[in-house]
Amino acid sequence: MEKANNIVLIGFMGVGKGALAREMVRQDSSLYALDTDDMIESLTNTRIKKIFERAGEAAFRALEQKTADWLAQNVENAVVSTGGGFFKVNNLERIGTIVYLKADFDWIYKRILNAPNAKKKLKKRPLFQDVGKAEKLFEERFEAYEKVADIVLDVTETDTEEMAKRVLENVKVKNAGKS
Repeated sequence: MEKANNIVLIGFMGVGKGALAREMVRQDSSLYALDTDDMIESLTNTRIKKIFERAGEAAFRALEQKTADWLAQNVENAVVSTGGGFFKVNNLERIGTIVYLKADFDWIYKRILNAPNAKKKLKKRPLFQDVGKAEKLFEERFEAYEKVADIVLDVTETDTEEMAKRVLENVKVKNAGKS
């Protein structure tokens, strides 16, 4: 099946995928933003944290796959911000152009801690409750993110507005090369 005309933002939790998606839509009104975690919460009428507590990570990953299947079949012209583990779905490449937002762990952690609603941001990330475990998970994932990505962009020291411009330009160049 052909790749959908979407931009899929992947990267570690807290790297800024949701904020970037919203800024990209602000800059390009032909796009709209979707967040896979929000979609799962809407589907289940349950917060992500509660899904992890009640059903476990495997059940959550199955919901991610269900969401990926729906996105690949039904969505065009969207910027899709994903949860940190969403890159593992088996049809990611069919959803759209995959952009890995790369940053080191310390930068991500400081970004979350310096957010105006830092406690809330940390609380809603079940896998970030133990910083040592989160850092270990980051180390396990960062090479895997690069392997599945069509485009890798370092987001450190770049504001959201500039990063949105960079992503939109890179995706345009990449897609122009396919024609």
